[in-house]
Amino acid sequence: MSENKNLNLTLEEFDPADIEKGKTMAGLAYILFFLPLIVCPDSSFGKFHANQGLLLLITSVAGTVILSVIPVIGWILLPIFTLAILALAILGLVNGLQGKVKRLPLIGKFNLIK
Repeated sequence: MSENKNLNLTLEEFDPADIEKGKTMAGLAYILFFLPLIVCPDSSFGKFHANQGLLLLITSVAGTVILSVIPVIGWILLPIFTLAILALAILGLVNGLQGKVKRLPLIGKFNLIK
């Protein structure tokens, strides 16, 4: 039951002071996912965005490797995949900087950092 609760996080479940204090680190989590974990390790808001940033990193590395080894079709799809990853990174960065708690589409439902 608690895992299901973590999948449906809302803004009300985070401390407003934590959100206000961690906005910058949450946004930067999409560039360096571990930054909020180092700078504000007790921030649940920072951990949420660090998790989303880590998911984005894993997806981008795995997708790039897979598409790179597939001849022709993979090479054609790789730039499209890269643009999709860039769009997700920008979406996450904006959400983090604005203090929003929104999961990334398609990949954001997993929790790797607790």
